[in-house]
Amino acid sequence: MRTHRFLSAGLVAAVILGLSGCTFKKADVGSAENPIKLFFVPSVDAKVIASNSKIMQEWLEANTPYKYEIKIPQSYIAVIEAFGSKGADVAALNTSGYIKAHQKYGAEAKLIVIRNGKKTYQSQFIAKKGRFKSLKDLSGMRVAFVDAASMSGYLLPLKMLHDAGIKLGGDPIFAMKHDNVVSMVYQGQTDAGATFYSPPDAKEGIQDARRLVRTQYPDVEEKIEILQLTDEIPNDPIVFRKDLPEDVKTKITDAFLAMVKSEKGLEAFKAVYGVTGIERATDADYNSVREMLAKLNTSADDLLGKK
Repeated sequence: MRTHRFLSAGLVAAVILGLSGCTFKKADVGSAENPIKLFFVPSVDAKVIASNSKIMQEWLEANTPYKYEIKIPQSYIAVIEAFGSKGADVAALNTSGYIKAHQKYGAEAKLIVIRNGKKTYQSQFIAKKGRFKSLKDLSGMRVAFVDAASMSGYLLPLKMLHDAGIKLGGDPIFAMKHDNVVSMVYQGQTDAGATFYSPPDAKEGIQDARRLVRTQYPDVEEKIEILQLTDEIPNDPIVFRKDLPEDVKTKITDAFLAMVKSEKGLEAFKAVYGVTGIERATDADYNSVREMLAKLNTSADDLLGKK
């Protein structure tokens, strides 16, 4: 009897352990229980991102074997740290944010966005029309930037000012979004501003940051002019967590490439990021940015805050 009791106890224990293993085993990535965590960083109004990212989510779920969870964080830094904690699997990230995410957590750029046929972009200095004749006139002036983590809204303009030996008046003003910078310049709250630049479209007109406030300020193109453009650097990447399974990376990469060839997918991407296409990319595509940081004696840590 005692032997049977031991056998019964052992059998019960084995069953419990087996059930525990089933209960606590982590679900496969991309399943409903463990969806692909896809981040869209803030660039325009949160409602615009939310509605269009939902369209992208539906398209991806219909064209890959995975489920997705969309996240819209408050900052680029939140996305970077999410890669470190495995809270992010894929993200549409800005260039400086990618440099940091790769440096700190090995995140991988697999795709690069295309805007108006170009895989590079520039920044612009904007001001009230006729107020300044050249960039040197900004010496001692108050200039609004986007934020310290923004390549187009801070680093590229900063490099141009640095190269020209121009010192601004007071501390940098960070408006947090490109459209906020344009609004501040329009309303006269600052002398000038720095935002992203995209060349105009033959049908839709201006595509730089001024287009973001055309509904609010229909005469923004007549009132606000581009004072100076910066050098060009690679466009924003779509970034993957380093240890995401390779087959998962491949399927999602292929899906993004196909998505922008669909009318609905392209419209959604264009509404959020002004994207007109996507191409494959590698980390080496961003070496020119690292070289620029080295010349400025500025690291990704300096730009985004040391952790």
